[in-house]
Amino acid sequence: MHDDRRLVEARLKRVLDERIRPAVYPESTPLDVAVWVAPGEPVPVEEGLAGEVSPVEVGTRWGAPWSTSWFRVTGTVPQEWAGKHVEALLDLGFDENMPGFQCEGLVYRPDGSPVKGLNPRNQWVRVGAPAAGGEEVVLHVEAASNPVILDYHPFLPTQLGDKETAGTEPQYTLTRMDLVVFDETVWNLVQDLEVLGELVAELPEDSARRHEITRAISRSLDAVDLQDVNGSAAAARAELVEVLSTPAPATAHRISAVGHAHIDSAWLWPLRETVRKVARTTANMTALLEDEPEFIFAMSQAQQFAWIKEHRPEVYARVKAAVAEGRLVPAGGMWVESDTNMPGSEAMARQFVHGKRFFMDEFGIENDEAWLPDTFGFAAGLPQIIKAAGSKWLLTQKISWSTINKFPHHTFNWEGIDGTRIFTHFPPVDTYNCSMKGSEIAHAARNFKEKGVARRSLAPSGFGDGGGGTTREIIAKAARMRSLEGSATVQWETPKQFFTEAEAEYPEPPVWVGELYLELHRATLTSQAQTKQGNRRSEHLLREAELWAATASLRTGAPYPYEDLDRIWKTVLLHQFHDILPGSSIAWVHREARATYARIAGELNDIIDGAQRALAGEGDRELVFNSAPHTRGGVQAGAATAAVAQAAAKLSERDGGGFVLDNGLLRVEIDGRGLVVSAYDIAAERETIAPGHAANLPQLHADFPNQWDAWDVDEFYRNTVTDLTDIAELAPADLGDGSAAVRVVRAFGTSTMTQVLQLTPSAKRLDVTTEVDWHETEKFLKLAFPLDVHADRYASETQFGHVYRATHTNTTWEAAKFEACNHRFVHLAEPDWGVAIVNDSTYGHDVTRAVRNGEGGDGGTTTTVRASLLRAPRFPDPETDQGVHRFHHALAPGATIKDAVAEGHWINLPERRVQGAADVAPLVAVDNDAVVVSALKLADDESGDLVVRLYESTGSRAKARVTVDVPAGGVAFTDLLERPLGETRPAFTDGTVELSLRPFELVTLRFARA
Repeated sequence: MHDDRRLVEARLKRVLDERIRPAVYPESTPLDVAVWVAPGEPVPVEEGLAGEVSPVEVGTRWGAPWSTSWFRVTGTVPQEWAGKHVEALLDLGFDENMPGFQCEGLVYRPDGSPVKGLNPRNQWVRVGAPAAGGEEVVLHVEAASNPVILDYHPFLPTQLGDKETAGTEPQYTLTRMDLVVFDETVWNLVQDLEVLGELVAELPEDSARRHEITRAISRSLDAVDLQDVNGSAAAARAELVEVLSTPAPATAHRISAVGHAHIDSAWLWPLRETVRKVARTTANMTALLEDEPEFIFAMSQAQQFAWIKEHRPEVYARVKAAVAEGRLVPAGGMWVESDTNMPGSEAMARQFVHGKRFFMDEFGIENDEAWLPDTFGFAAGLPQIIKAAGSKWLLTQKISWSTINKFPHHTFNWEGIDGTRIFTHFPPVDTYNCSMKGSEIAHAARNFKEKGVARRSLAPSGFGDGGGGTTREIIAKAARMRSLEGSATVQWETPKQFFTEAEAEYPEPPVWVGELYLELHRATLTSQAQTKQGNRRSEHLLREAELWAATASLRTGAPYPYEDLDRIWKTVLLHQFHDILPGSSIAWVHREARATYARIAGELNDIIDGAQRALAGEGDRELVFNSAPHTRGGVQAGAATAAVAQAAAKLSERDGGGFVLDNGLLRVEIDGRGLVVSAYDIAAERETIAPGHAANLPQLHADFPNQWDAWDVDEFYRNTVTDLTDIAELAPADLGDGSAAVRVVRAFGTSTMTQVLQLTPSAKRLDVTTEVDWHETEKFLKLAFPLDVHADRYASETQFGHVYRATHTNTTWEAAKFEACNHRFVHLAEPDWGVAIVNDSTYGHDVTRAVRNGEGGDGGTTTTVRASLLRAPRFPDPETDQGVHRFHHALAPGATIKDAVAEGHWINLPERRVQGAADVAPLVAVDNDAVVVSALKLADDESGDLVVRLYESTGSRAKARVTVDVPAGGVAFTDLLERPLGETRPAFTDGTVELSLRPFELVTLRFARA
């Protein structure tokens, strides 16, 4: 028999599309439909069910953008369908090619109990299996007309991303509302043929197995009566039994399937819509778990569980029951699947604290894994944080998106900056929305880098972002591939089962040291500047609030705001989600984020102000509070009477135009263009600025990436650059504080920039405050500092330390990092002298190196650091970053790493002045500036214990004495969740603990209340 695969494939496709799939529902009868449109925002379920409905016909356009329509569908099961499997088929106007990015629905019974979600690949609702005939059917559908933002031309600007600009045009057409007979035999034939047809396409041309399956498919199609598919389906299935029963060899690659629905906590929809997406998906998955006894579904993000607990308790009850059975698995142990590059040290720690604690409190479950399939790269400080939270594994997928270098492992140990190693897995299936297609399964087996020494991988399986999760079709396909010759084997397992087995199988995996840099989405370090500034400011306000509230509580008995701080932390953590903080969400999300950050700042400032006033007491002395971990003005994390003013810095005119600023430590020359042409370290007799160059140079680039506008910046943006050297104003600025300062105003395009360059008394740094009224489109604004430093690497602050990156491009791995992340500082150094550039709110930057040759060149090296200030992408928010922005940077010549750490804290934690009676001694003092206190707070369990988290910040070994100025009954080492670590306790004498720390070591101390 001729078995040309291509001919059989063509025949199979047509017969499936035109005859067999339509026969899955051989009989149907229309349902009656009526609708009530909710005014404004979504309403509670009971209100939606009670809405006054009006009749509506199939074919009607419905749903203004972001509105909610409550459909009521009613009908009667025909008596002649008695004994048959009957379903309602409810198509709201779905596009099956785009699950998760369009309209969705949640089906309720008249009593308000949830049934399941409606999604493009999940349009059915079971009525009876079997039906008795004559049943009255009444279903209510809460239908969300979320507009399609990510269309087939995904990067076109659209006003649909905010309800305030989206208009009222109906988005969808009601397509089908029927009662149908479901022919399970035909449906199973579809699954049989799809699995085998997809497998054949992946087998080698000369494979005996390929020919065997091709012949079986051909026989099966011969057995189909095209005029009576339902009557002949059983016979057609019989022809496939043998090839579906041939088991896979013991050497086959093994795939652990984990039911999954990756749901972005905000992205192309607002936060309020994610609440409903989660409810729809969990309603779907709990229903599917009841039908499929082997199925396992994993769901991450404690915030999403908390949302349905608060807003959809009827769905949450089903979730809790499924968790208790071990079928629905809370995964990841984080509050949200956050970005991991930009969150500060404490924020990254608190993601695990709040996530793991929620899962323990709600379900009695502690997660061993971090679950971050979609996050845009991973900071090198993360392994230590995962371990300190009591976890030991990491799963991600996104690194497979890198566009330049292919990551060399799928299973490996990841080593962080302190030497901590975390067992890590990248699923070789290369998707976190696996649908069990043969091409996906074959790709996982072929692609797996560790074949030969390991043979296990994981496949997150299901449609995310509102696509409804795993489908019954996915489960059916997985069942057929449990052991099928020619295919990898597939079995449903929990993440813990997979990691336990994979780690046992591969006890000595390869090691990757340092950050997991994603060679894509680099512009997320800059897009939506005000969201990033809100995050940075919130992190530091939370530090201050905890510090002063704890001090006031222990010193004065003032109440500690446990509930307020817990709530605010969770809000900040939510906004670190990997499409909010990175600036890649729609306008609505960022508009709300700006308002949220403003509200948070008000609340935290009230907490800080109240605590400081309680500590200061009644008096007329001006006290200066220092919240930074390093001594400033003679005070370390306390308050002292304002010092006598230092001798003022001097300002004079510069020969050739411009001004000279001098405070005895630095002499800074600003030329007639408002650029810094000299920053001279007087004690070191060392120039900072590269000869022939100028710093504080604004530079503007065209910025139109090949795709993913808000996410990406492509290296070719550097091909064109405009130096913004024209000035509208250059004049001295009298700040009234003894500073020497110059004001510079520039106009470019339709934007303006105003800068103040300031040299304060006794500070060895030049402060640069920049205000930009930004109205550009598809442009990238940077601030350049060309430095006379010869260094082949530089340091960028990351969580609990810093990471080194190359200044050169020797390899493609180094060249790919043309835009990278830093927190509060970058630092470059020769062996005896260095420079720091610190900031209060920017993350993206680039560092390049060039040799000064040619005319006027001295052969030395110029290393240029550029801070990324603003972008202007038009998708998904067409008005990204338009408006006024303020940034604060500082150039610190002669700075060591230790200095850079201190300067970075000082610029982000400005002093506060309060009228009071007496100085406030620090609650905790550390005698080594290399050891930094990252948090000082009362224990979350409201015991009144004092928690101090600190770390070694310079990358060296360090000894430190930590002294607490409050009665304490003992001290223990704890994990991030403030739980004791074993029986070992530090020596504690006269309120002092002596520590010896490894480079970048993180330590949490808990002092028991006396």
